[in-house]
Amino acid sequence: MSIKEAVLKILMAGQNEGIRDEDRPLVEELRNKYAGVSFVEAGSSKEQIIQVRDCEVYYGWPAREVYIAGNHLKWIHCPGTGVDELTKIPELVASDVVVTNARGPHAPPMADHTLGLILGLAHRLHEQRDDQREHVWDTDKYLDTFVELAGSNMGILSLGDIGTEIAKRAFGFDMNVYAVDLHPRPAPPTVKEVWGLDRLDDLLAMSDWFVVTSPITVDTVGMIDRRRLGLLKDGARVIIISRGGIVDEQALADELMSGRLGGAGIDAFSEEPLSDDSPFWDLPNVIVSPHSSAHTPDMTEGRRRIFVENLRRYVAKDPFLYVVDKKAGF
Repeated sequence: MSIKEAVLKILMAGQNEGIRDEDRPLVEELRNKYAGVSFVEAGSSKEQIIQVRDCEVYYGWPAREVYIAGNHLKWIHCPGTGVDELTKIPELVASDVVVTNARGPHAPPMADHTLGLILGLAHRLHEQRDDQREHVWDTDKYLDTFVELAGSNMGILSLGDIGTEIAKRAFGFDMNVYAVDLHPRPAPPTVKEVWGLDRLDDLLAMSDWFVVTSPITVDTVGMIDRRRLGLLKDGARVIIISRGGIVDEQALADELMSGRLGGAGIDAFSEEPLSDDSPFWDLPNVIVSPHSSAHTPDMTEGRRRIFVENLRRYVAKDPFLYVVDKKAGF
């Protein structure tokens, strides 16, 4: 059967509120390319439940009630990386429905952002920006307070795409990079050692900079608890760049407020947006960013190209790129 003769309905739901205006060219590109495919759009869950009933493909992150209504679904494509909301749907995890994601394009900008947080903390750039706004020139305030990166130890929790890109950049600053991973592999040239999770405590104890790049799964929730934060060196700094909920945030705030830890750069929290009464807003040794580290035009376009390629593969009955292990959660 040719593509033009194919009967295929795809629900384009995007970020659960419908396709954004900036994604409109993608939808039009696909409609022009696949004349025999019906690309329907829906925003609210109510609209999605109606539209999904005779769809084979869902583009976005369906809520449980939407997934259950999709009796004919064969493939769900997440236009991002994290699939933790999908793995909370037991019917989906137990099903034969294939889930793919758009891993890869997010890693370079997230690694850039991580090094930005590290440099900001090391040279107190956020405080100097505040001084600039107040027209304050105070050289003595910063005398002997900056931290050199060369020779310091970076510990990375999970050496996947993000961790690997961070390691490349840290290596360029002459940092000593170590990592632990659920599936340890031979260390790349930018990393000194890659250990299994049984060495996580050792990694924490040696880290000047501890970077969280792990996905959020049932096994990683709360993994960095109060005890493990206590293993970090006095003055160590923590970077949370992947997902909130892996680090005990109250314990981290306590360590930062006491002065034992040197600082934190946080792009992802367990609850977002960050609550108005969170202590992280006002701590001078913390830089907060609003879960925005990957947001570059190149990343967005890269994710679109993955869906375009996987749709080609679906129509041609070729193997997908980036199939998610639904039980593992990534």
